[in-house]
Amino acid sequence: MEYRMLKLRFIPPEAVQGIFYTSMDQKILSLSAEKKTDGLQCYLQTLKDSQLVNLITDHAVNGKEPGALLRGIFKGSPCSEEAAVRRRVAVYKHCIELVESGDLQREVAAEIVGLLMLEVHQLPAPSLLELANLYLDAVKAGNLSSGKSLELFPNVLKALSSKETLVYGNGELTGEECKKQIINSLCSSRWDPKCVIFLTSMFRDVLLSSEELQFVAEKVLRLLSKVDLQEMPPLVYQLLLLSAKGSKKNILEGVISVFKDLDHQLMMEEKNEDSLDLIDSTLPKDQLRQVEGTIILHIVFAIKFDQDLGRELVKTGQQGDTSKFLCPFSVALLLSVSRIQRFEKQVFDFLKSTIVKGFKDTQFQQGSKFLRDLVPQPPCVSSMLLEIVKNSVFGWDHVTQGLVELGFLLMDSYGPKVVPGGKLSEASVGSPSQQASQLGSKMLLETFKVHEPIRSVILEQVLNRVITKATSPTSHFIDLLSEIVLATPLLLQNSSSKLTETFDHLFHLPFSTVQGLLKALQPLLKINVSVRDNIILVLRKAMFSSQLDARKSAVAGFLLLLKNFKVLGSLSSSQCSQAIGASQVLVDVHTRYNSAANEAFCLEILGCLRRCLSQQEDIRRILYEGFYDVIRRNSQLARPIMHTLVAQLKRYYEPEADLLPPLKLEKCITAQKEQIILQEPLAHLLSSIHSCLSWYKQSSSLLQERGMDDDEDYMACQQEIDEILESITRRMTKCDLEEFELDKSADFSLSSGVGMKNYNYAILVMGVCEVLMEYNFYTAGFSKSKFEDILGIFKCYGKLVDILKEKSAKGRSSGGSKAYRSLLSIGFVSTLLTALFRDNMKVHEESLSVLRSNLDFMRYAVSIALQKIQQLKETGVTEGPDGQNCEKMFHSICEITRVLMWRYTSIPCAAEESGKKEKGKNISLLCLECLVQIFYTIQLHHQPKISQFLAALDDEDEGEVGAVNVSEKTSSLITQFQKSLTNQLSSGEDEFNSKEAVLLVSILSTFHRFLDTSSQQVRVYTMNIYCFNFVQMLSWTVKVCKDTELEDVQFCKGIMTLLFSMHSLFKSPVSLLRELSQDIHGHLGDIDQDIEVEKQSHFRIVNVKTAAPTVTLLVLGQAAKVLDEVDWLITKLKTQLGSEKLPVDGGTQATNPREPVEKAIILQLGTLLTACHELVQTALPAGSCMDTLLKELTKMYTVLTALVKYYLQVCTNHAGKIPSRLEKLVKLSGSHLTPQCYAFITYAQSIQIESISGEKKKKEDGAVISTAKVLRDTKPIPNLIFAIEKYEEILIKLSKKSKVNLMQYMKLSTSRDFRINAASLDEALQEKGSDEENNEQSVSEQSESQEPKRKRRRK
Repeated sequence: MEYRMLKLRFIPPEAVQGIFYTSMDQKILSLSAEKKTDGLQCYLQTLKDSQLVNLITDHAVNGKEPGALLRGIFKGSPCSEEAAVRRRVAVYKHCIELVESGDLQREVAAEIVGLLMLEVHQLPAPSLLELANLYLDAVKAGNLSSGKSLELFPNVLKALSSKETLVYGNGELTGEECKKQIINSLCSSRWDPKCVIFLTSMFRDVLLSSEELQFVAEKVLRLLSKVDLQEMPPLVYQLLLLSAKGSKKNILEGVISVFKDLDHQLMMEEKNEDSLDLIDSTLPKDQLRQVEGTIILHIVFAIKFDQDLGRELVKTGQQGDTSKFLCPFSVALLLSVSRIQRFEKQVFDFLKSTIVKGFKDTQFQQGSKFLRDLVPQPPCVSSMLLEIVKNSVFGWDHVTQGLVELGFLLMDSYGPKVVPGGKLSEASVGSPSQQASQLGSKMLLETFKVHEPIRSVILEQVLNRVITKATSPTSHFIDLLSEIVLATPLLLQNSSSKLTETFDHLFHLPFSTVQGLLKALQPLLKINVSVRDNIILVLRKAMFSSQLDARKSAVAGFLLLLKNFKVLGSLSSSQCSQAIGASQVLVDVHTRYNSAANEAFCLEILGCLRRCLSQQEDIRRILYEGFYDVIRRNSQLARPIMHTLVAQLKRYYEPEADLLPPLKLEKCITAQKEQIILQEPLAHLLSSIHSCLSWYKQSSSLLQERGMDDDEDYMACQQEIDEILESITRRMTKCDLEEFELDKSADFSLSSGVGMKNYNYAILVMGVCEVLMEYNFYTAGFSKSKFEDILGIFKCYGKLVDILKEKSAKGRSSGGSKAYRSLLSIGFVSTLLTALFRDNMKVHEESLSVLRSNLDFMRYAVSIALQKIQQLKETGVTEGPDGQNCEKMFHSICEITRVLMWRYTSIPCAAEESGKKEKGKNISLLCLECLVQIFYTIQLHHQPKISQFLAALDDEDEGEVGAVNVSEKTSSLITQFQKSLTNQLSSGEDEFNSKEAVLLVSILSTFHRFLDTSSQQVRVYTMNIYCFNFVQMLSWTVKVCKDTELEDVQFCKGIMTLLFSMHSLFKSPVSLLRELSQDIHGHLGDIDQDIEVEKQSHFRIVNVKTAAPTVTLLVLGQAAKVLDEVDWLITKLKTQLGSEKLPVDGGTQATNPREPVEKAIILQLGTLLTACHELVQTALPAGSCMDTLLKELTKMYTVLTALVKYYLQVCTNHAGKIPSRLEKLVKLSGSHLTPQCYAFITYAQSIQIESISGEKKKKEDGAVISTAKVLRDTKPIPNLIFAIEKYEEILIKLSKKSKVNLMQYMKLSTSRDFRINAASLDEALQEKGSDEENNEQSVSEQSESQEPKRKRRRK
C-alpha cells in the first residue's frame, strides 16, 4: 500500500486530471444510457460548469465523440429546472466559443453545431435572448473568426420569435418583436469586414420580412466595396443566394454600382499616373478584372437557376435610369447573360436600342445649348463596349461570344442604306445609325486582334455576309475585312481555305462588291501564294463568263493585281506577246521583290486583259480608266500598256492627213436588235492615252534632271502619240457637225434608233473635244496658236452642248437624253482655272488673252469645276484620271477654292453685270455657287482635313501648310462673305441679286459650324482682318434680320434658317420666337376683322410677303424643336424620378435635385405659349401654315399633358409638391391659349369651307371634291380638341391629388363636336319648310293620277 501511494505521488497533475475526466465522461455516458434520468441529473448537479466545459473541450479537441457527451449533458439538464438551464446556457456559450476558435476538426464542429441546433428550441426565452446578445457582442467586437457558429443563430432567432412574451430592457415584447429588434441592432452595428461573408450566409436561414431583407442587403452592399478584392466573389455569391428571398433589384443595382465606382476609381488612377504626386495604386487592374469576371460568372450561374433574377436584371436596365445602370461591368454582365437562350433576344434588343438612343441623345444635346447646360453628357456606350473588349483578355471568355454577336447585330441593323456609287446625304453621314454600325465594326476588329479562338468565327461571318447580302450594301463589311487584313495580315495565313471558298462565289456578286473585296484582300495576296493563285484562276474563269458583272469584276481584279505587283526590271516588246501559264508563276515571299516572277505574272495578266478590247463598252471603259493607275504604280509596265492603247486607237484613227473627220465614229457603235449601243468609248481611250503620256513626260523630265537617258522605244512611242493627237486636233478644228453626220435639227432622243445613234455620236465627239482641249493646253507651252486651236475645238463642243440642251428641254417627257459627265481631270480643271484667273506673268498675258476673251470658255471652265465638285459631293469620286485618288482630289479642291475665292472677291457679280450683257450665267455667280458646293463637300467628306483646307486658301501659306486655328481662319473667311452680303443688302432692292445673297447665306451657314460656340473673346485684329467669334456672328445675323427690309422669300428663308441654327447653339430661341410671332400677327392681321393689331417691327425681314408661309413655317418648325427638347427633358425627369428611392417616413424630400430642370421646362413652355398666343390669333392663309399651326398646338397640349402627368407622379410618390410656377403656367394656358384655340378652330373651318366651295365652283363638270381630301384637311382639328380635353382631364386628377384647384384657371368651352349657328339654322328650316310644301303638292297630284305601288315581298 505504501508502495502504491509512493507511486501515486510521482503521477503528473495532467495525467491525474485526465483520469478524472475519463471517469466523469464514462459516468455521464453510462448514466445517459439508462432509461431514467434521475441518476444522471443528480450526478450532473455534483459537477461544476467549469468541469463540464473542460470535459467538452477535451472530447472535442481530441475527437472523442463529443456528440454523445453533449447528448448526455442535455438529457440530464431538463429546462424545467433553473440550474439545469444555466448549465445548458453555459454549455452553449462554451461550444460557440470552441467552434469559433478554429481548433476543431470540421466534422467535429459540424456535429456540435448540429446538436446545439436540435436542442435550442427547448431553451426558455431569457436564455435565448442571452445567446442572441452573445452573438451581437461577438459581431460588434469582431470575434467571429470562422463563422461556423453562426449556423446556430437563425435557430436561436426562430426559437425566440416563437415565444409569446419576454422581458426586453425595462419592458416586455413579443418574441417576434424581440427578433426584429435584434436584427435591427445587428445590422446597425459595425461589422468586421472579415465577418461579412459569414453574416450574409447566416441571413439566408433567417426568416426576414421584406423591409428587413432590404435592410440586410443594403448593409452588405455598403460593405462590399470595403472588403478585399479576393473576398468580393464569395460575398457576391452569398448575396445572390440571399436574393432568392427577394430584393433582387436592390442587390443587382448595388453590385453594379460598386464595380462602376471601382472602374471609375481605376480610370482616375490611370489618368493621374503621370502626375507629380507619387501615389501607389490602390487597385491592381489585373486582379480587379479577374474578380469582375468571376462575379459575372456567379451572377450568370445564379440566373440559370433563378430566371426571375435574370428578368429583374433586364427590367432594371430597360425601365431604370440608363445613365446610372450602364457601365463596363453591367454591359459585360448583360453580354454574358445573352448566352442564356431565354434572355438572348431581350438583352440584344435592349443593348441595340440603348446604343442608338445614346448616339441620338448625344446628337440631340450637341444641337442645343439649352439641353447641354441642363443635362450632363450621357455615358459613352461605345467607349464602354471597347473597354469591355480590352478587359476581356483577363479571362472573360464568357463575354466574347456576346461581343461578337452584338457587333454583327449592329452592323446588320444599322449598315448603309445607299448602294455604293449612289448619292450620299448629310443625314446618313455621321447619323446615329452610321455611328452604331461603325461601333459594331470597331468591336469586331478589336476582338479579332485580342482573341485567337474567335478569329475564324469573325472572318467566316464577315465573308458570309459579303456573299449572301449581294442585293444590299456590304461596304461596311468590306471595310471591316480591309481593316482586319491591314491590321493582322499574318494571322490570316491559316484562313486561306475560307478565302478560297469565298472566291468561288465571285461570279454571282455585284461589280462594286467584288472590287471592294479584292482591294480589301490585296495586302494578303502579296504574302500568300496559294490565295493569289486561286484568285487568278477565278478571275480567268470570270473573264469568259456570260454575265457582264463577272467580266467587269475580272478586269478590275486583274488591274488591281497589276498595280500592286511591282516589276523592277524592264520589259522588252517581244515579251509582251508571250503566253505564260499560271504554272510558270512563282513568287518568293521571303524576298522583298522577285522581279522575274512578278514580270512573268504581270505579262500573263496583260495578255488576259488584251482580250477585253473586243468586249462591251463598260468593260473597255474600266480597262482604259485603270491603265493610268497601273502605270503610275508600276512604271515598268508603261511600254506594253501604251503600245496596247495606241494599237487600239489606230483602229478608229483615219491616217490620211486631209480626210475629215479624223476618227471613224461608225466603228464605235453597233446594232443590237432594235437598239444602237456604244461599243467603243473612244473618248475614254483618248483620255487614257493622254493621261499615260502626260505621266510619261513627267517621269522623263525627272530622269533627265538626274542625268539618265530615256529609252528610245519610249521616245518613239511618245512621238507617234503626239503626231496622232496633233493630227486629230488640226482636223477637229476644221470639222463641222455635218462631218460627224450630226445636225441641230436631227433626233437625239433615246427612244428611237436614229436618236440613240446621234446621241452616242454627240457624246463621243464632246468627250474627244474635252480630251483634246486638255492635251493641247498641257502641250501648248502658252502658245497663242495652240490656245486658238483650243477655242476652235471648244466651238465644236459648245454647238453640241447647245443642241443637247435644246433637245433635252423639248423632250423631257419622252425619253430625254442622259446627263453628260465631263472627262476633264479635276487636276486639269484646277490648272486651267489658275491660268485663266491668277496667272499674272507678262510672257503669258498675250496667249492667255485668247482664252480670257471668250466668256463662254471661261464660264465653261467654272461650270466643269462645279460639275466635278457636285459629283464628288454625291458619290465621293469623280470621272477622269485621279478621280478616286483622295489626296490628289483634296489638293485640287484646295487649288480651285483659292482661285475661285480670288475671282469672286476681285470681280463681284455687280461689277461683272455692269459690263456687257452676255447670255449665260454670271461667272462670279458661278464661282460663288461652286464655293458653296466645295465648302459643303469638305465638311461632308474631309472633316478631319478642315484645318489643312483652311490653311491652303491663303497664298502666303502655300507650300508650308501646317496646323492652324480653325476658328481664326474661319472668322477671316466669314468676314469676307459678310462684307459681300452687306454690299448686296445696301445696294437697294432694284440692284439686289437674290441668288447671290442666298448663296452667301449658304456659305455662312456652313462656316458657322467651325466656330467655337464657347468663345467669349472680344473683336481682335489679325493681319488687318476682323476675326469674329460665334457670338459676334450671331449678333451680326440678328442685326441683318432686324434691319433688312426685303420681300425676297428665298433670302428670307436662308437668313432666318441661319439665325435659328446659330441661336440654338448659343441659347434657347423661345424669346426670339415670341418676337417673330408678334411681327407675323402684326403683318397678317387678326382672325377677328374688327380688331386692329398694332404692328410691332422687331424684325424688318418679316413683312406681308415673307410672313406667310416662309417665316411662319420656320417659326413653327423651330417651335416643334423646342417642344421636342422639352418632351425629352420630361422623359428624363420621369426616369430620374422612377429611379429615386421613396422617403421612408412617407414625407417629401428636403431637397429636389430635379428643380433646375423643372424650372427651365416651365419657363420654356411659358415663353413658347405666349408665342403661340400670338400665332393662334393671326389670320393665317389656308394651307400649310394653318395645318402646321394646328399640329403644333396639338403637340403643345401633348407636352403640357406630359408635364402634368410628371407632377402627378411626383405627388403620388411623395417626392415633392406642386411649385407655384406650374400654377402660373396652367393659368397662362387657360387664359391665353385654350380660348384662342377654339376661336382659331372656328376661323380655320370657315376658311376651309370657303376654299372648298371655291374649288367646287372652279370645276366645270360639277364634280364633288373627294372625301379623302376633306378629311385630310380637317383631321388636325379633332386631334387638337382631343389633346385639349386630355390636358384638362389630367389637370383634374392632379388637382385632386395635390389638393390644389388647378381647374379654376380653365374655362370649359362649349365648342366640342358641333356648334349651332342660329342664323344658319333659321335659313335651313325655312328652306326645309318650302321644300315640304312643294313635295305635298306633287304627292297629291300623283295620287289622283296613279295607283299606289304594290309592296315587294321580302325574299
